[in-house]
Parts: sequence; structure tokens; C-alpha cells
Amino acid sequence: MERILIIGGNGCGKTTLAQKLAKKLELPLIHLDVLYWRDNWKNALKDEFDELLMKELSKPKWIIDGNMNRSIPLRLKYCDTVIYMDFSRTMCVYGAIMRVVKNYGKSRFDMGGYCPEKFDKEKIEFIKTIWNHDKTNRKRFYDMLNNESAVNKIVLKNRRQVNEFLRRL
Repeated sequence: MERILIIGGNGCGKTTLAQKLAKKLELPLIHLDVLYWRDNWKNALKDEFDELLMKELSKPKWIIDGNMNRSIPLRLKYCDTVIYMDFSRTMCVYGAIMRVVKNYGKSRFDMGGYCPEKFDKEKIEFIKTIWNHDKTNRKRFYDMLNNESAVNKIVLKNRRQVNEFLRRL
């Protein structure tokens, strides 16, 4: 495991797992949000993001956490291991709400610009998309994984499985 891709619903703990794995395996960690977000929740242009991502993908070792659904097929071609955190939508919504509460008014370390956490109309809409993630993405994620035969696939369904996975490494 030298090129690890971590995907899953928003709020499931991708960043937390990525940090623990990076420390344990001594691999560089790339947060997609760092490549994607600019100040005040403005996103990078598509070409800019793609160029930054390709620069990271071409490196020999890494852990990349984040979805950015459009780029998952590309990232799958470069990774040797994909970890899909297939958590319940209740756990994901809870995780996202707790992240806002914990970081309210502050920008998280894993963001590309100054993007303070807040509860507003956009955040409520974002939480609705988390709730609907299973309906819109789960089948597509499994289909993408099933089409990649050369990639080691690990599916974790809850925090207990995440902790057991880390313990076994």
C-alpha cells in the first residue's frame, strides 16, 4: 500500500482515517479539499484542480482523501489500494454536523483556503446531499470499484471496522 485512495460519504471520517494511516505508514497525505477550495468557499477552476491533482497522482507514494466524484475514475487508475468508507447516512450526517459544531467560525486545516464552518442555507443543503448520498452514489461507487481489478479494495462499514483495520496494520 503506497498509493491509497480513501472515498466515502461526507462526514464519515475520511480525513481522520487518512491522518492515522499517513502517520502509521509514513506516507504523504493529500487532502482533495486543499486542491479544490479557495477562500470563502470558492472552488478552484476545473483545469486548475485537474493540474494540481495530476501533479499529486504522479508522485510515487501518497494517501488521498476526498470524493470529488468527477475525479474518482482517474484516481482509481493511479492508486494501488482504495478504501471505501461505506457508512450509514445517519453516521455521515452526524459526523458532518459535529464537524461544523467543533469548527464553527474557523477554517479547518484540511481546506485549501479560508473557509469558516457555519450553519447557513448552503450547509443545510449540503447536509441534505449527505442524507441522499446512498441513493445517488453508493451503487456508482461499487460499480467503479468492481471495474478496477488491479486495485486492492477495502470496504469499511463503521468506526469499529476502521479501528480494527488500523489495529491490524
